[in-house]
Amino acid sequence: MRRLLLLLLLFLVNTNIAANTVVAVVNEDVITLDSVELQLDVTSTLDKKIEIVSRQIDLLLQLNAANELGIEPQNEEVKGALMQLARNYNISLVELKSHPQFTLFVEQIIETLLVIKLEQFITKDFKPELSENEILLNCSTGNFTGIRQIKIAQIIISEILDSPSSKSEQKTAVTAFLKKLSRHISKGASFEAFAKLHSQHPSYYNGGLSEWFFVNTPNIEMFDSLQDGEISKIYETEGGWAIAIKVGERYIDPDIENCKEQIKSQKSQKFYSHWLKELRDSAYIEIYTDKL
Repeated sequence: MRRLLLLLLLFLVNTNIAANTVVAVVNEDVITLDSVELQLDVTSTLDKKIEIVSRQIDLLLQLNAANELGIEPQNEEVKGALMQLARNYNISLVELKSHPQFTLFVEQIIETLLVIKLEQFITKDFKPELSENEILLNCSTGNFTGIRQIKIAQIIISEILDSPSSKSEQKTAVTAFLKKLSRHISKGASFEAFAKLHSQHPSYYNGGLSEWFFVNTPNIEMFDSLQDGEISKIYETEGGWAIAIKVGERYIDPDIENCKEQIKSQKSQKFYSHWLKELRDSAYIEIYTDKL
């Protein structure tokens, strides 16, 4: 049945766009010669032409996957990319919009953003681990320059459900509750247990633990000044009001940390490439090499 549908599709395409040769079929979609002709060179070998068509197949599969997942770029993202393109060519956005190929520019930007956002979606839960051997082999510089970082745990509460709804009244209710928690913790109650029970921030699940912070803002300096077991004063965050304790400190080498992030990025790209290969393996693909 799929084969019949494809033949019908090819017939319709060839009937309605006679001048546009079909060079590949991807599931229920087709890739035409004019969609890749800008990338083809008359001197290109057949292998090179197949490689170009293959990249177009991967792009089509990714765009379809993004569509199925409901992924789409925001208008501000597209506008930002257009503004950057205009800056690159030292022209105004108005001048760019008057370019005869402006519609093509927008389409290519949207496609690029879709692929980027799809990769971010597919790899969002991928957390590669690095072995000590990997770090030593790839990142050791021999020149350690330590920069201090701290880690904290927070209890963040945005509202008390049975309290009045105005912000000032909620602040009063939340701060009173946080003071109560702070007193209990000072007397020996578990900060971690209270965070898991009461915090309304996503970090509640691991006891309110944060990422590692550089000591470079007034709030972080305030956390850094806390003594072992000391609870911070109540402070406001984007997610509500909070209290915190300091749970650790370390010295890092920025060069090594950057190197580790590069390795993680490479592993993430490899993970995505493997996902894309599986997507391609599960698709119906046919390339008409005689049309290239």
